Amino acid sequence: MFRSIRRAALSLAAAIPLLASFQAAQANVVVVLNSRDATVQLLDQATYKSLQTFPVGKEPHHLMPTPDNKSLIVASSVGNELVFLDPKSGQVQKHIKDILDPYQIGFSPDQKWFVVTSLRLDRVDIYSYDGKDFKLSKRLPMPKLPSHIAFDAKSTTAFITRQGSDQVSAIDLKTQTEKWTIPVGKLPAGITMTPDDKYLLIGIMGSDYVEVVDWRTAKSVKQIKAGAGTHNFRAQGDNRLTYVSNRVSNTINIIDQKTLENVGTINVPGGPDCMEITDDGKTMWVTLRWIKKVAVIDLPSRKVIKMIPVGRSPHGVFFANSSARM
Repeated sequence: MFRSIRRAALSLAAAIPLLASFQAAQANVVVVLNSRDATVQLLDQATYKSLQTFPVGKEPHHLMPTPDNKSLIVASSVGNELVFLDPKSGQVQKHIKDILDPYQIGFSPDQKWFVVTSLRLDRVDIYSYDGKDFKLSKRLPMPKLPSHIAFDAKSTTAFITRQGSDQVSAIDLKTQTEKWTIPVGKLPAGITMTPDDKYLLIGIMGSDYVEVVDWRTAKSVKQIKAGAGTHNFRAQGDNRLTYVSNRVSNTINIIDQKTLENVGTINVPGGPDCMEITDDGKTMWVTLRWIKKVAVIDLPSRKVIKMIPVGRSPHGVFFANSSARM
């Protein structure tokens, strides 16, 4: 009997480090959306190893946490559903079906509205949100190819890039009507608001610059030179710098959101797209759309330190221990 108890104790002692290691790995899971494979792939942030890959519906492109950070929403555009994951472990929590063509998604800062762009259906859907449920409030036609979303700080307006018509539109969230639409350049894609709430920054994917728009006057005020295929944004989290990916020139530019100047370049092969930054501000993970990989960048040195194989056409990327998004 003593030997049995001793063996059980030794087994438990051996299991504790493994459990601790598993829990630590869960806290640092990197979620990658492989759009063409219709899968989610989970990577270990510390070891760079692939942990798990599972199906998630056709063409998952974008993802974002819920306002309470208890779930990570994956938008399955052709699958016509939202898939909720645990943001730390990456495991599936639930599905919400019949959300038609959710290409890009976004919560208004006041958390009252959930906006969905439907790229292939040429429309924008606005859902009311009570912290738990989504209820369709308004469906707005928006030709052509509505793509990315930004909001003003007071949640009065949602801004939508229209890739197919080379425009940006402003939607009044109170009346849920279109306020204005202006031309901004060929194939506008990513869009973000500066921390001072003064300007929209828009990646002009069909060219090589960031268009700066004064949204209150609905006028373009500047163009910031970037790289070919200017696409998407990710802020440093310091209320000053933001990064913009350039899918054609294989670079990421650093934009000073106060001076509205390009202040640096990082070379990243393979079509850099979506970006995520660790909470210490030192490391960036970037999906590479053309070569089925994710790059890990050391931000102080601006060097790629690791290339990790993933699935086809990786797009969105997320981890729970990320920096602020302004």
